[in-house]
This record gives sequence, structure tokens and C-alpha cells, in this order.
Amino acid sequence: MMVIPATVFWLLLGLAALGLLALGVDLDGLMAVAIAALLLSLLMAWLTWPATMQALLFVGTTLAVLAGLQRLSQRRRSRAIPAAESANEAVIVSGFGASDRGRVRWRGQSWAAINLASERPLLPGESVLVMGRDGTHLQVLPLNSLDAPPIPNAHNPDP
Repeated sequence: MMVIPATVFWLLLGLAALGLLALGVDLDGLMAVAIAALLLSLLMAWLTWPATMQALLFVGTTLAVLAGLQRLSQRRRSRAIPAAESANEAVIVSGFGASDRGRVRWRGQSWAAINLASERPLLPGESVLVMGRDGTHLQVLPLNSLDAPPIPNAHNPDP
């Protein structure tokens, strides 16, 4: 049985995660896994730790990267913006059936999104208008709802 050195294993795992990202696979935390695996690959080039310690360090590093990305996202949090003629369109990828949450493709990337007109279900392939962003979630409205009165929200209660 051939044993793969730890450095090579973590390097291959990091490159595989980056490859999946490049192919458009959209999994939350995949970037953190790639970063943690590549960092561990560098570290294992100088250290020889047992597999258990490596796995614990991988999990800890992944969680730390996720927490760092979360903090960065919260710092850059923007609130709902009023619709403008230059507002952007996105396309529904999945979800939004029985809930107000789903995924959209906007500017070439998949985003988690919240349907601001939750009384109207959104179907995959349907175009929506991106109204703003709340953390890592886009706020979207169906295109045909622009003629409806504005929807109040927590950040702008007076339409």
C-alpha cells in the first residue's frame, strides 16, 4: 500500500477545493477548506505531526477562516437600497418555493438571496431585481413587482 506524504495530501485537497470553486461549485465554506488545506500543506512541509493532530488543526483552521470571513462580511454589510433604473438583475438558481430564501446567479456568481416579496414564489430561471444586500444575502424582488408600492423594511420603515 502506497502512503501519500501529509504535505502532498493537504496540497491535493486544497487544489481540489480550488478546482471545484473554479468549476462553479457553490458550497458554503469551500473557500475556507481550500485555504486551510493549503496552509496545512505548507506547515506539514516543516513539521511531522500525527494524522489526528493534522485533522484537528485542519478543522480549527477551517473554522478560524470561516469566522474571519464572517467578520469581514459583517464589516462590509450594506443595507437595503432603493430601486434605481440602473439596478441589477439576477436569475433564480434554486429555492424560493415555500420560503423567502433561495439562491440567485448575479454577476457570474451564486448568492444566497432573500425574496422581499415573499408572498410570491420565485421559480428557477426567473429574473429578479437585486435591491440591496444584507450581509452575505442579496435582497431581491420579482421584476414584475416594480409597479407595486415599496415594501417597508427594518432599515427604512417609511417607503
